[in-house]
Amino acid sequence: MTTKTTSVPISKPGQFYIDGQWVDPSTTHTIEVIEAATEELFFTVAAAEAADVARAVGAARRAFDDGPWPRMPPSRRAEFLRAIAQAAAQRCDDLVQLWPRETGVIARIAPAVLEEVPAAFNYYADLADRYPFEQEVPTSSGEGFGMIVAEPVGVVGAIIPWNTPMHLAAWKLAPALLAGCTVIVKASPEAPGAAYVIAEIAEQVGLPPGVVNVLTADREASEALVTDHRVDKITFTGSTAVGKRIAGLMAERIGRYTLELGGKSAAVVLDDMDIAEAADSLTGGACFVSGQICASLTRIIVPRHRHDEMVEALAERFARVKVGDPFDPSVQMGPLASRRQRERVEDYVRIGKDEGATLAFGGNRPKDLDRGWFIEPTVFGNVDNSSRIAQEEIFGPVISVIAAADEEDAIRIANDSVFGLNASVFTHDADRAREVARCLRAGTVGQNGNRADFGIGFGGFKQSGVGREGGVAGLLPYLENKTVVLDQKPRFSSSEGQR
Repeated sequence: MTTKTTSVPISKPGQFYIDGQWVDPSTTHTIEVIEAATEELFFTVAAAEAADVARAVGAARRAFDDGPWPRMPPSRRAEFLRAIAQAAAQRCDDLVQLWPRETGVIARIAPAVLEEVPAAFNYYADLADRYPFEQEVPTSSGEGFGMIVAEPVGVVGAIIPWNTPMHLAAWKLAPALLAGCTVIVKASPEAPGAAYVIAEIAEQVGLPPGVVNVLTADREASEALVTDHRVDKITFTGSTAVGKRIAGLMAERIGRYTLELGGKSAAVVLDDMDIAEAADSLTGGACFVSGQICASLTRIIVPRHRHDEMVEALAERFARVKVGDPFDPSVQMGPLASRRQRERVEDYVRIGKDEGATLAFGGNRPKDLDRGWFIEPTVFGNVDNSSRIAQEEIFGPVISVIAAADEEDAIRIANDSVFGLNASVFTHDADRAREVARCLRAGTVGQNGNRADFGIGFGGFKQSGVGREGGVAGLLPYLENKTVVLDQKPRFSSSEGQR
């Protein structure tokens, strides 16, 4: 059983990790991290200003232009990735203290998710020997010797969200480091703890100075990272609105970017699926991180004659969900991450009622919880797919049940969204699931639940993002292909030594 401790398991929250050392901030400005379940101060971190961001960018730029990191063979960088994986596994208990208190995730399920962190670094370490960083290709003229060399894109700004910070940081940092990039990790003000753990690990394993730099900043200073011409690429996970802003700023200087953005993911329940079984799966998904997951299945599309049965099944299960302290082993859903987030969810509950949807269960603070940013899991029935609660990302435990005339209509409704991040087809017939999956405009489609898989690749269609994270596809955005044409084949491969 995971128990809550009173200590904060990070060593230097009042400093930033820049150029291989802990440094004082340029100002005395700080950020208070509030515990989601108690509304009490958890700890305080230094707040980066534009000068601090510029210092971190300068360190990363020097490390890329003049340092050893991008000039190492991938196999040598892979050794550091394996060391990071081992160190991350050893910090699991610390992360289990940080993550639930910052964002409300249930402590007893956190270790299973955090297992993906060392797995991500080991996965990309394994790619060092498999990915063709240098490959021979025929020239169009048939003369000479042609090569495609995959080289690091350069300095990367990695902007980390607050909902699953360590998990998402790993799937950004690991491929960037394998590629030979240097990185500025910009932590979220709501949940900076994981980024400090990353900094401590970078120091522990002896990464060269400037390869990984870590700071926490709010929006204004974060924009300084995006607009700095010394940053070659931004990788961002967060809202579509902020993603659009980043894309526009990067476009002004033709900067590279990867964006993993919002979702309004559809679960298409086919007519052969058992409603009770589907409801069990959907309830568990709705409660994970209190629904603060971009890939959460929030639009439940069912045949019209099964609509009421699905609403009743979900309402009955939601009514039995125990909401409370994320360190209580009997609790099934913790709080939302912040007061602002709870107010956002409450606003959408009011909007749903005003739009004429039927509130079947939830929408209120649990009666026995007088502090903490708690809200009940919430289900609406009779939802029109054109309504705001069906079209806009709520980022909380609120799901909408939508009736469809038939399978073709269900697919149409599922695709009638500006988002296209995730989806699911509920049926035990794999052939039908595959057929419907091929019709859905989403980056991931799973059978019978949320099957998002970073080991294969994750990302969205439409306004859910640009590019992919995880898998081989997740390495590509950190590489630039260089065409090299020589008179004859060289005697040695550049991968056998330094570039």
